[in-house]
Amino acid sequence: MKMMMVERMFTVIIIFGFYVVGKSEIYIVTIEGEPVTSYRGGVDGFEATAVESDETLDVTSDSVTSYADHLELKHDTLLNTLFDEGTYTKLYSYKHLINGFAADVSTEQVEMLRRANGVKSVDKDWKVRKLTTHTPQFLGLPTGVWPTGGGFDRAGEDIVIGFVDSGIFPHHPSFGNRNTEPYGPIPKFRGKCEVHSDTKKSFCNGKIVGAQHFAKAAIAAGAFNPSVDYASPMDGDGHGSHTAAIAAGNNGIPVRVHGYEFGKASGMAPRARIAVYKALYRLFGGFVADVVAAIDQAVHDGVDILNLSVGPNSPATTRTTFLNPFDATLLSAVKAGVFVAQAAGNGGPFAKSLVSYSPWIVTVAAAVDDRRYKNHLTLGNGKILAGIGLSPSTRLNQKYTLVAANDVVLDSSVMKFSPTDCQRPEVLNKNMIKGNILLCGYSFNFVIGTASVKKVAETAKSLGAIGFVLAVENVSPGTKFDPVPISIPGILITDVDKSMELIDYYKASTLRDWTGRVKSFKATGTIGDGLEPILHKSAPIVAWFSARGPNIKDYSFRDADLLKPDILAPGALIWASWSPNGTDEANYIGENFAMMSGTSMAAPHISGIAALIKQKHPHWSPAAIKSALMTTSNTLDRAGKPILAEQYSGSDTLTFVSATPFDYGSGHVNPRAALDPGLVFDAGYQDYLGFLCTTPGIDYHELLNYTHHPCNYTLGHPYNLNSPSITVSHLVRTQTVTRTVTNVDETETYKITAKMAPAIAIEANPSSMTIRAGASRKLTVTLTVRSVTKRYSFGEVLLKGNRGHKVRLPVVAMGYKR
Repeated sequence: MKMMMVERMFTVIIIFGFYVVGKSEIYIVTIEGEPVTSYRGGVDGFEATAVESDETLDVTSDSVTSYADHLELKHDTLLNTLFDEGTYTKLYSYKHLINGFAADVSTEQVEMLRRANGVKSVDKDWKVRKLTTHTPQFLGLPTGVWPTGGGFDRAGEDIVIGFVDSGIFPHHPSFGNRNTEPYGPIPKFRGKCEVHSDTKKSFCNGKIVGAQHFAKAAIAAGAFNPSVDYASPMDGDGHGSHTAAIAAGNNGIPVRVHGYEFGKASGMAPRARIAVYKALYRLFGGFVADVVAAIDQAVHDGVDILNLSVGPNSPATTRTTFLNPFDATLLSAVKAGVFVAQAAGNGGPFAKSLVSYSPWIVTVAAAVDDRRYKNHLTLGNGKILAGIGLSPSTRLNQKYTLVAANDVVLDSSVMKFSPTDCQRPEVLNKNMIKGNILLCGYSFNFVIGTASVKKVAETAKSLGAIGFVLAVENVSPGTKFDPVPISIPGILITDVDKSMELIDYYKASTLRDWTGRVKSFKATGTIGDGLEPILHKSAPIVAWFSARGPNIKDYSFRDADLLKPDILAPGALIWASWSPNGTDEANYIGENFAMMSGTSMAAPHISGIAALIKQKHPHWSPAAIKSALMTTSNTLDRAGKPILAEQYSGSDTLTFVSATPFDYGSGHVNPRAALDPGLVFDAGYQDYLGFLCTTPGIDYHELLNYTHHPCNYTLGHPYNLNSPSITVSHLVRTQTVTRTVTNVDETETYKITAKMAPAIAIEANPSSMTIRAGASRKLTVTLTVRSVTKRYSFGEVLLKGNRGHKVRLPVVAMGYKR
């Protein structure tokens, strides 16, 4: 029936369409129906062909071949029905990854395609522009946020972001001051600029407005090595340059690695200034004493935003999480009006793995955005093995011989050098490798950092190999791999089962004599193009490594009445500036850019976006900025489905589960909405003191020592802190939580609704309120235990304004007694 209607529609178009020959161009057309990799059945006569993540697609199977032919026939039928033969040229049929085709058609034919039944999209072919910190586009900054502040060349103007990190590489173009409109002075900022010991030049240049290093504790501990760690703000690691560029790097900086350009880099607030407070070092990390000194100096200097991609290695004392020198220093920083963003930690996906706890800090979880890099190895038997590798492809339509490193060792005595790692070209036979694909093994040396993918590529290139394959035969549970830029064709097969398929094929195809020596290599393969990212609608997704809640109030791991993390931001596979001095990441030694993953990368996204909010609303408190970010965040992905979180199933299998506030806090950041939140939940120093005083287990004398204020008990309970979330970790019968909302826009009437998981009843009061501009109103939320489940329940309070604002508070509670 559906096919008949399609044909009828085509007939109408042909009868009523006037065809005029015009200029032709190439268009990519997608049509209804699933491609081979995602087809799960449903078409009569064709078996399902879908593959799971990283599963091998056997393109030689009858089911794949027949369904692929079916799709191509549909493409041809559509074109033949619409157009006369010879008036168009079909270039490709896309059947495996997408369902569609590329065709050279006229302008008039394009319009006919767009109107045709069953056509999903018609896009003009475009030149490939490889993507870098693609997150400005993913977050909608260039079109939805920067124009409101005067464009990218004004985004973050005169806002200073302080970075307590591993320093900065000041010569990088992301931090240059060669714009058509150079950066001028900032009278409000009092930062110092150290002088480079060799060049005698200042580390500051107008873009960088402060640069100091803090290492006294490290020196005293005997951990500091000036020849490696640099007794200056110079970045000896790369991490500090990376985070600074994500938040405030200049716009439009070409990302070039190994001769390939991966697009243009930009910070979230590309016009913001950078103040560097180096307190982390290459080999040993840092000491809290140095970090606290750096924070103290930053607040003194007058930074507006403080970025902390740093946290404790592990709970080391019995002290409460909220009251230690580090968090107490940050409480004072917030009291001084500084917005603080801190990385949540990389201990995920395990519960209670956070290293950022306090309510005055914005704790940032890491998301995988819509850009994924994949590659594939096609074997001579037709099997396709998925893998990763940012590399060019081998020559099209040409197969290359596979040669294993352990079969071309020059001398058996060098087996002690682990030749299968392909780290030492001198132990391998160049004559047997030249012109072939070198097959290497991923050993424990890669895990401990004594071997690298970059060195494999250098080895293969020096031996004349066409490319290389690095097969993972054993992997520790939870080990995950990031793609690495490679100058020659190369791929890392990360799935152990797929690696064994490769090895079995190689063994079966390789002829040997009675001693085991190879007589002839018969295994062949081709390496795909891994340079181009694939954009997914299933984004954002909470990254597996991102630390999870519940938040803890002390180092006995007792749950706190405070939700953490606060918010989710991109933190996986982020391209940004790197220091060529750095040796901490072997794959990027000597490079100016690196693609890194971690909550360290997520925090500066929030710091940069906070700078944009601060620029628009210069008098907002840190709590108001935090509220704007949280209450406007998204809990749905780009496809309109609930955000997922990467999780382990069993020991080492990565799966996806529905994300909760313990994974993403309030949700994924939405910069455009955060600039205009409608309402905010504001809080100040006295509110935070009230939170501390009402938290069980707090030592009053210790609190007085840090705050120099007597206790403020007016909150009654810590969950009454005026934060943009509600958490009651020990709900007994019924509890009423209070909040105060402040209107930061024009007078508006809000309808208030609440929903919660069935185990707990929720009621918000009032059900509606009209709030005048600048006014504040009280809101109460009553939670009642319906059934004791010994599990957390999740819900939300939603305030919808008649002028279009939506304000959402996540609600988390565990019922203990009815």
